Amino acid sequence: MTNSDTVSGRRIDKAQVREWFELPFFELLHRAHDTHRRHFPGQRIQRSALLSIKTGGCSEDCGYCAQSARHHAHAREPLLDTQTIVRHAAQAKAAGATRFCMGAAWRAPKDKDLERVAEAVAAVKSLGLETCVTLGMLSPPQATRLKEAGLDYYNHNVDTSPEHYGKVITTHTLSDRLRTLEAVREVGIKVCCGGIIGMGETREDRISMLALLAGLDPQPESVPINQLIPIPGTPLADAPPVDPFELVRTIAVARLALPRSYVRLSAGRSQMSDELQALCFYAGANSLFYGEKLLTAGNPDVAHDDELLARLDLQPE
Repeated sequence: MTNSDTVSGRRIDKAQVREWFELPFFELLHRAHDTHRRHFPGQRIQRSALLSIKTGGCSEDCGYCAQSARHHAHAREPLLDTQTIVRHAAQAKAAGATRFCMGAAWRAPKDKDLERVAEAVAAVKSLGLETCVTLGMLSPPQATRLKEAGLDYYNHNVDTSPEHYGKVITTHTLSDRLRTLEAVREVGIKVCCGGIIGMGETREDRISMLALLAGLDPQPESVPINQLIPIPGTPLADAPPVDPFELVRTIAVARLALPRSYVRLSAGRSQMSDELQALCFYAGANSLFYGEKLLTAGNPDVAHDDELLARLDLQPE
């Protein structure tokens, strides 16, 4: 599923990504912003909402996650019913979201649970929203069922570099994740796939992660860049923060490496200043999660986001 050529025919490998990372900061931002303007309206931003539809009790040991049964973050709620999910989706649409993302903490969903999710996808789709789910690893028949329900996007992040992956997660491999991405691509579902920075990785790991994402064929339509939110009770609770300008560099290089993808400024925005977010938008981020909660973590409130986007003259998509 990997390919070293981008849609524009340029070879994107670790050497190319490293070269971009090492550009002088403002030269990098200039190139990224120019690339963004060639492929997207410069003043538009996509707003997505995210709802945890089944929280906690997951068997995996992802070091960043409050929903692992192996950690001590104590986040746990059963799968929501379709009516409740639709109510949240309608509220998100009224607040201005155009895509509704549903997350469930499973290693892989059981078929009976997947059927309930498929029902919710169809109901949310009927509201006129784009739909996205993240449910863990999928089998090809499960991917087919979600496509039949009208699913637009499947989120399954690579999280970090292949070299760093085993230091964060040991209960499954990166290859397991790539197989799920292949299954959803095969049935025609769009891919939402990004990563997390701030998990003790080096810049070389960030280079490797972005080269992996750029080499997916086709490239993901949506690329969330998350900044770790250290959660008490998880192994990464004491991870040191990433330098803010390194976050901006990562966004800018993502834009250069994935020129036609939506690059989403995702988890961690509640810890970012308005000025830092503005730099990320200039560097090529053109999507954000909208709403006060991301699964189990906080997010800026809608009123604050509306004010910030207005101050920056950014219009909703």
